[in-house]
Amino acid sequence: MCNRARYAGEPADLFGSAKKLFPERPRDNRFDPRELRPKSRAYVIREQDGERAWDIMSWDVLGGQAAWPMTNVRNLAAPQWRKLAADPANRCLIPLTEFCEWTPDKHDLGDGKPKLKGEMWFTVVDQPVFAVAGFWQTTVEGNGFAMVTCDPNTLVVPIHPKAMITILRPEDCDVWLRGSYDEVVQLQAPYPAEQMKVRGPEFPTRRRG
Repeated sequence: MCNRARYAGEPADLFGSAKKLFPERPRDNRFDPRELRPKSRAYVIREQDGERAWDIMSWDVLGGQAAWPMTNVRNLAAPQWRKLAADPANRCLIPLTEFCEWTPDKHDLGDGKPKLKGEMWFTVVDQPVFAVAGFWQTTVEGNGFAMVTCDPNTLVVPIHPKAMITILRPEDCDVWLRGSYDEVVQLQAPYPAEQMKVRGPEFPTRRRG
């Protein structure tokens, strides 16, 4: 995925969580969980000491220890990721209201400026707020998370044929947070295309014509 997503909300009783934060809410004006970008801080849901509540983490599970932010992971069998995915304490849910992929081709907007790719925004029809499977760990820069990806469905594949984020059904959130490694791997599957919509392309930095 193109590392753009949104969550239009604040902590609430979603997916069995309490309406509370484990940490204090950041007070600086750079914290904007409505717009998720690599290394930005976002709301996630996790469990601690038998309680399910909200946390605030950076979208980079390696905490700056790689050449680029590690925001999405697909191969859960790789030793580094299997260790995290196998431990329920390191799993989390990332609540979203929409996510973005760039168009494969650049568009000529007829304004005499260079062509550019457009934003395609995906939503889930039967879940205005949906949970994405993820895992987290403590890094040198604090707690960081990654989203788990899977094969794309037929709605996503024309835009991004490599992968899409793993969207969970509400009844699968408990399994993701508490199940065995084998159980959570079974959830790494594309969400039904008929339960999703897409709009775009959008060009927020430019106007057509």
